[in-house]
Amino acid sequence: MPSEISGMNAGDREATRFLIDEALSYVYPAALRAVAMTGVADHLANGPLTVAELAGRAGVHEDNLRRTLRLLATRGIFEELADGRWGLTAIGQPLRADAPLTARPAILMLTERSLWQPTGEMEQVLRHGVSAFEDLFGMPFFEYVARDQQAATAFHSGMAAFSDQENAPIAASYDFPAAGTVMDVGGGQGGFLLEVLRLATGLEGVLLDAPHVVAEHRLDVDEVKGRWRLSPGDFFTEVPAADVYMVKRVLHDWDDDQCVRILGNCRRAMAAGGRVLVVDAVIPAGSEPHQAKAVDVLLMTGLTGRERTEAEFARLLEAAGLRLSRVIPTGTVLSIVEATAGD
Repeated sequence: MPSEISGMNAGDREATRFLIDEALSYVYPAALRAVAMTGVADHLANGPLTVAELAGRAGVHEDNLRRTLRLLATRGIFEELADGRWGLTAIGQPLRADAPLTARPAILMLTERSLWQPTGEMEQVLRHGVSAFEDLFGMPFFEYVARDQQAATAFHSGMAAFSDQENAPIAASYDFPAAGTVMDVGGGQGGFLLEVLRLATGLEGVLLDAPHVVAEHRLDVDEVKGRWRLSPGDFFTEVPAADVYMVKRVLHDWDDDQCVRILGNCRRAMAAGGRVLVVDAVIPAGSEPHQAKAVDVLLMTGLTGRERTEAEFARLLEAAGLRLSRVIPTGTVLSIVEATAGD
């Protein structure tokens, strides 16, 4: 063994160092969640503070805060000034709850225990091929979210914040019809539908989601007044008639059979000449980094869904009586997968 160690070259040492650093990576989102939960960034909105001042305002332990800030500063989120005070960097500004495009709810959703804990059971998922969620929480993910108010708030607020920075560019990437009805299937609080209605001023909008979700809608805005309605319901059971269906960040939550049910309901209700727009990540070929590859593993450990390639979307659509006509890039992580009637 000593001879083997002494024979290690610089490449071996670098590879070992890299893997150890990768194994420590979970510490960063834990620290990010801690400062988001305690509102540390909010207290820096008016400028830098000493650690003592910041700890006092946030109600946290001074020395442990210093150590946490020091860690997150290595990722460029906080910075220590020459006089010893700490401030937010430009990258750190979205940690504030009042930032124009706050990342705080998305961070709290992604690090909430309903998503965090199953990832720690990935060995079980690899061995048995099923999500670890039910073993940990005693029920499927969405049933748990419907029953647990803290998890529900984290999930729905987080998904809205997750989407806020992408909704406008995605809406602008598609040439919507001049008139007709557009339905946002599983549209959450309606952030994406709002952006579509702002751009496509001749369209009427419908927001379809569970009753407790649409109750928190954000469509009550003067510029789209009178052009939308709510449709509380279950997209697995029935989807009302429309000209364009938008299914954004929905299919990746479900397995193939469940996706075919959702898409099939859209196909049966779709008006003549109608379209289905699946707005989801399309996993590219190759080994380049892509956010969808990380989200895919998150889904693998906690839900029944997955991120998909273009070929996988084509098979889903065909099984639902639809035909993939084109994939439209949007300048975001997501693409628009456009489908028309298959016959």
